[in-house]
Formats: sequence, C-alpha cells, structure tokens
Amino acid sequence: MSKTVLELTDVTFRRDGIPIIDGISLTVRTGEHWALLGPNGAGKSTLLGFCGALTHPTSGTVRILGEQLGRVELQKLRRSIGHVNPRHPLRSPLTAQQVVLTGLTGTVDIPMRWTPHPGEIDAATDALEAVGMAAKAERTWPALSQGERGRTLIARALITTPRLLLLDEPTTGLDVAAREQLLHTIDTLDRTLPDLASILVTHHLEELPTSTSHALLIAEGRSVAAGGADRTITTATISATFDHPVRVDRQGGRWSARSPLTQPVA
Repeated sequence: MSKTVLELTDVTFRRDGIPIIDGISLTVRTGEHWALLGPNGAGKSTLLGFCGALTHPTSGTVRILGEQLGRVELQKLRRSIGHVNPRHPLRSPLTAQQVVLTGLTGTVDIPMRWTPHPGEIDAATDALEAVGMAAKAERTWPALSQGERGRTLIARALITTPRLLLLDEPTTGLDVAAREQLLHTIDTLDRTLPDLASILVTHHLEELPTSTSHALLIAEGRSVAAGGADRTITTATISATFDHPVRVDRQGGRWSARSPLTQPVA
C-alpha cells in the first residue's frame, strides 16, 4: 500500500510582499513520479525548495516523510531526500566515484580528514552501476561528458537510499543523445527502486521520462492542474499553463508540444 511521502497544504510564499507561490497543495506517494511543469518565473524552483526542506513557506504546511517543516531537524530530514541539480558547482577534478561519495557528506568536495569506509565505497559502486556509470568510476569530473555528469549526479543522490528524489531540470545543457540516455536512466529507477517517489522540474514536455505518472502544472505561482499525467498533460491544460495555444501529443509514452498551424504551409 502506497504511503504519503510529501504533502504540501495550501502553501504560499511572498517576497517583498509579492506572492511567488499562492495556495498550492500537493500530495506525493511512494512509487509516484511527478512532473512539475510551468513557464519560467512560475515558481517551480521555490516550490521545489519546499519539497527539499530547503525553504520554508510564508504560510501553509509542508510535511516530508511524516515530519513537518519547522518542527524537525532539517539536516537529518535532508538525508532522506536526493537532489539532482545539473548546475552542481564542482570545480575540483574528483573522480565519478568521489563525486558520488560526496552525497554521503552533503558537500561539493570530499571533506578534509574524511575517508570513506569499505561499505560506503561499495555503496558508491552500486549507485554508479545503477545508472550505467560503473565503467567510468575513476574518470575525473572534467573528463566526463555532460550526460555522464548527469548520470553521476543521479548516483550521488541515490547513495543515501532516499525515499524522495528531486530532479531540477536534469537535462539542462544536454544534446539529444545525452538527453535520451539520461531519461532512460531515470526510467530504469521505476523498476529498480519501485518505492522511490520523485519530482522532476522542467518546462519542456519532451524532457519528461516515460515513467512520469503524475503532474502538477503551475503558472504565476498558482496551480493550473494536478493529478494523473494522462489527464493533466493535455492540450487545454498546457495551453493554459503557458498562456499560448499548444497542441500536445503523446507517442511511445513520450509527450511533445507544438503550436498548431494557423495558416497552410506554401
């Protein structure tokens, strides 16, 4: 039976008196894979900050893994949340394995005077294996392609065996081939980690993996639609969300969007 992993209840967030998030509610259960869709400036990053226990709402309630923000030690809670950010600010020539190990310490670099024990090294190896990067464990970060970095960051997020995985525009900067490889990696998690819940942020339907089960669409800080992906990612809701007529299609489990032709092509 699925359990509630994340619950936002009527959350709002104001900055300098201006509402950034305005009364959004969301419930994510085990095994569900949510897409958070909306145009630039819609409030997606702010909302993801609530989900990752990084930001507190101005009002409303956030419960993550049964704990309410404001009444729980945040560092402990964050260890049960995996966060994948393609803008990972690493500048040191760490190996892929070392990057994954920093998921245990919650740091960008390997901390001074910290040495992983054999069990932690095994966990890093397993995480790299899960995303198809085991053969490149000793390759340094500068030598990895953007797609390989993306898969390494997913492994970094998985090493703590999180119950909630947050993916913040994970295909940013990737070419088509690298994007497809990364989306395939995300899709495999639905089979290898069936209880894992996830939220993937994007504003491109083409960047949604086939495992997407639910979606929350937001515009100007408000919810436009929420629920099962089949009934929320539609021509009508996407057009309303992005304030532009868009035709939504789905083929082979993948979505696409394009403006309808208003005039015949010569």
